Amino acid sequence: MPTARAISSAVLLSTAALLASSLTACAPAARDGDRRGDGGTATDEQALKAFRGQSPDWQDCPAPAPVQGGGEAPRALPDGTAWQCATLRAPLDWKKPAGESMDLALIRARSSGDAADRIGSLLFNFGGPGGSGVATLPGLAPDYDKLRARYDLVSFDPRGVGNSRAVRCSDPALPDDSEVDDTPDDGADELAALVAFNRDTAAACERNSGDVLPYVGTMQAAQDMDLIRQVLGDEKLHYFGISYGTELGGAYAHLFPERVGRAVLDGVVDPTHDRMAEALAQAGGFQRAFEHFAAWCAERGCALGADAERIVAATVALEEALDDTPLPVSDGGELDGDALIDAVSGALYRQDYWPTLRVALEAAADDDGDVLQDLAEALGQRGGDGDPDASDAPDASDAPDVSDESDGSNEEDAFRAITCDDSSDRYTAADVRARLPEFLRASPLFGPGLAWSALACAGWPVPGTAHRPEVSAPGAPPVLLVGNTGDPATPYEGAARMAERLGKGVGFELTFEGEGHGAYDSGNGCVREAVDAYLLDGRLPAPGAVCEAEPLPEGK
Repeated sequence: MPTARAISSAVLLSTAALLASSLTACAPAARDGDRRGDGGTATDEQALKAFRGQSPDWQDCPAPAPVQGGGEAPRALPDGTAWQCATLRAPLDWKKPAGESMDLALIRARSSGDAADRIGSLLFNFGGPGGSGVATLPGLAPDYDKLRARYDLVSFDPRGVGNSRAVRCSDPALPDDSEVDDTPDDGADELAALVAFNRDTAAACERNSGDVLPYVGTMQAAQDMDLIRQVLGDEKLHYFGISYGTELGGAYAHLFPERVGRAVLDGVVDPTHDRMAEALAQAGGFQRAFEHFAAWCAERGCALGADAERIVAATVALEEALDDTPLPVSDGGELDGDALIDAVSGALYRQDYWPTLRVALEAAADDDGDVLQDLAEALGQRGGDGDPDASDAPDASDAPDVSDESDGSNEEDAFRAITCDDSSDRYTAADVRARLPEFLRASPLFGPGLAWSALACAGWPVPGTAHRPEVSAPGAPPVLLVGNTGDPATPYEGAARMAERLGKGVGFELTFEGEGHGAYDSGNGCVREAVDAYLLDGRLPAPGAVCEAEPLPEGK
């Protein structure tokens, strides 16, 4: 769950409006100004009844729209199961369901098992916030194929994201974000430019999407998930949330504890942190993960240094040098310090990427920035923080090509809008300066960018709801929390705090002693066996259960 603009872009789909005319629900709720047959305006109760009575018109999925990230239409699964897409109507404001409504984009693959064994639907959120679930689920579906024996696999574009009333902050008057230094350390002009960029971005968001900005927060999205549950015909919500998706799952459990089914939260967000505390924890998490990488690199004769401490110091020095004097690359561009942080932070999301990162840093230290630049750009196009399939891992011998398929995605705009709607914190440059020494102690490489990311909501036109969404869920059934000891973006300690906040007997922890963001999509057999056993058979792992990481294959 990245927070700095550079980190969020480094780590993590359909024809116009998902062919809206053909995919709208069969029984849509009353739209703006619609009237009942007797001439009266629909009441909230009548509107809710209409929303809940929808029957989605499932159709073959088109290609992802540019706002969802672009790409090709999802291919059928190996057993021939086709992906189906639909739209669902929901209240724009759940406090006023008879008011304006909006579309939610859905995708599903039907269960592969016998109807008698089917449990229901398993709803996914892969994180961000801001990632399109409609675009993401097909690419990750092989990881969840075993679960399809008893579930339909379902995901959605949360409100404000992709084809669900996308927030748009783009404006020709705004500078390209690459022109703004995320870590202003070279005089007042850099800081003034960053402050102005955040202020002007907030103003552009209000101009382009002011009508939806107050309604894209996590609590409203959690109510959308309960509507999805009802429309799909499930008595309980069975759920798999990753990274930010764990916060969304916790919010759902708080609002609807009696409707929680089998739920897994992987890469758990710490629900006790305000935005500044979260950023500080992430600085420590990324630093810890990079030190683990550096130790791995040193064991393999890394040219950057003889031990982890020297490798870390050399990388910090390289970032500072590139910040002062960017390195020309073969495509005519430049490799600067922000690009280095993009590449390093992105590669820490999966241990599979470590070999490429090693080659890229060694080359950059030798004045060849091409591999590191390619890595930064490739990881920056993944979007979301749902980890890609391991087969997508960049190859050190052939840095991945960078396409422009992600042009037009609103992921970063949605990230900012949802974050600022959820949080009432509005930090100033003085606030950041006062805390900057703590961030530098936590990580000289990642700390500054994460500290200054706290300015992202300055001047935001919506006041925000609270320091964090509420997740207490007394009376809910067990929720399986998977914490990864090497997780850079959602540090391991967050799982224990989520368990405490959910309430006694609700949060149930499984520890993964591994690397990367999240655990299930790492492919670790122990984690998958434990999670599958719970989702498929309702069997929780033993208290205090620990799964150990499998080493990278020889030669990597």
